Amino acid sequence: MRYFAVLHPPCPGIVGSSKPRFLLLHHLLRRRAKGSLGLRCRAPLKGARVAAASKPPPSPVSDSDQQPQIPDVDLSLDLQKETEGLDLGWLPSFPHVLTASMANFLFGYHIGVMNGPIEAIAHELGFEGNSFLEGLVVSIFIAGAFIGSLGVSSFVDNFGSRPTFQLDTIPLILGALLSAQAHNLDEMLWGRFLVGLGIGANTVLVPLYISEVSPTKYRGSLGSLCQIGTCLGIIASLALGIPSESDPHWWRIMLYIACIPGFILIFGMQFAVESPRWLYKVGRVNETKRVIETIWGESEVEKSIEEIQTVINDDVKNQKTSWLELLVEPNKKVAFIGGSLFILQQFAGINGVLYFSSLTFQDVGITSSSLASLLVGLTNFAGALFALTLMDNQGRRRLLIGSYLGMAVSMFLIVYDITVPLDEGSSHILSILGTLMYIFSFALGAGPVTGIIIPELSSNRSRSKIMGFSFSIHWICNFLVGLYFLELVEKFGVGPVYGAFDAVCVEAVPGSHDHIFPCERTYSRNLALLHPVLPATDSTTNIVRVFSRFSNHKCD
Repeated sequence: MRYFAVLHPPCPGIVGSSKPRFLLLHHLLRRRAKGSLGLRCRAPLKGARVAAASKPPPSPVSDSDQQPQIPDVDLSLDLQKETEGLDLGWLPSFPHVLTASMANFLFGYHIGVMNGPIEAIAHELGFEGNSFLEGLVVSIFIAGAFIGSLGVSSFVDNFGSRPTFQLDTIPLILGALLSAQAHNLDEMLWGRFLVGLGIGANTVLVPLYISEVSPTKYRGSLGSLCQIGTCLGIIASLALGIPSESDPHWWRIMLYIACIPGFILIFGMQFAVESPRWLYKVGRVNETKRVIETIWGESEVEKSIEEIQTVINDDVKNQKTSWLELLVEPNKKVAFIGGSLFILQQFAGINGVLYFSSLTFQDVGITSSSLASLLVGLTNFAGALFALTLMDNQGRRRLLIGSYLGMAVSMFLIVYDITVPLDEGSSHILSILGTLMYIFSFALGAGPVTGIIIPELSSNRSRSKIMGFSFSIHWICNFLVGLYFLELVEKFGVGPVYGAFDAVCVEAVPGSHDHIFPCERTYSRNLALLHPVLPATDSTTNIVRVFSRFSNHKCD
């Protein structure tokens, strides 16, 4: 049987007159998927619809005759509405991911909360003028974060992500309260240490949780919310810190405010879903199916259960994991990748650029350090938003390579400005341009990609411990850069130190291409199927050639 269609109202690009004409529907449907309708028309089709009939058209009639009556059937389509579909597959998981990202907001807030009022705190607590103690108030936060990042994996393996989030947030709240009420240096140090414990645990837990509840297609984009949450936290703390320049006691209010996101995180996690992989691992199969149906859709339940079962069944006989497993292939190479990524990230100079950014803006007339830091935070946020749109389209490796390329060029501009005599106007332009470009480039790839790619490379069995190890390397490098940066600047000058940072950025480009990532689309595969096959090799230059199971795919 042949089918025919008539277009109402007429389309001049097809019909050529003011009267409807019959179109052969099987011609319209040629090379189209079953159940869809394609139509080429040079004229706008707003408000047009197609009516189909199973009878052949009547004999042609003149324009003056009455038009044949063709009854409409259920196949009538609104062509305008047909083109207006939206992809909302990310929406069911978004509230759960957003709740978890509140932990990163707290991380960013506590990074920036001491930036402005540290001198007022030192004056009120009696250690004003002692640069060592001022640095200790900031750096003891990192010591707590190091311990927290190593200890969180056992809690995740035994209790799941939801209770661990709630438990890890308790020291964040207690530490903020203790710091806000501090009357001496010891109380402030203990408060900052407790905050660091919670931050260190949650920075490991957030990317781990997001990677396990996000749909495969949107795992990278939703994972970028970690970086966005951190940026928003920094911006919030810097904006709230502006009154501290005129009110010496404002810092206590800022620390009290830090408790509010903590309570929101604890309350929100009560309604968030648990990781389906952890639920299946502990034998709660029916609950696993309900969670998958909630966040991924009913059509994904059976397939996802099979994929998770394939990976986890290998570990059923020995569910307890040990840190010693990180010394055995393939975990050893994944841990090496994770540690290398964070070493590159920290020694590329992000903390140094942030430290000197306020001085850079002072040179061009922005005298408020809080306002200058706020401008830096907004640039960081803009880069994170841009990464959100590109993460799942361009792939992890391309973003990382582009990020380090941008950082290398930006750092070169800053070094050139420092070492080559220039007129004042050109110098200001180069310094501002280099600083903002560097921060934007960092937020585009080096910042978010590192936390996203590690759980994708890790096996389900050892994922939490590999994440804990990798983030512990992050905190060690962060501490070392913060401890020795000013000393190196005083000894060698800003130019040579920034030149060393630039060299790291340049080296990170071929390193990211050849040695860090495999030839594999990690962003397009279900996390349950990303159990890496890492063959042993004696060549350190090929130490991270992974995923040989999928080696036929194009590099991204």
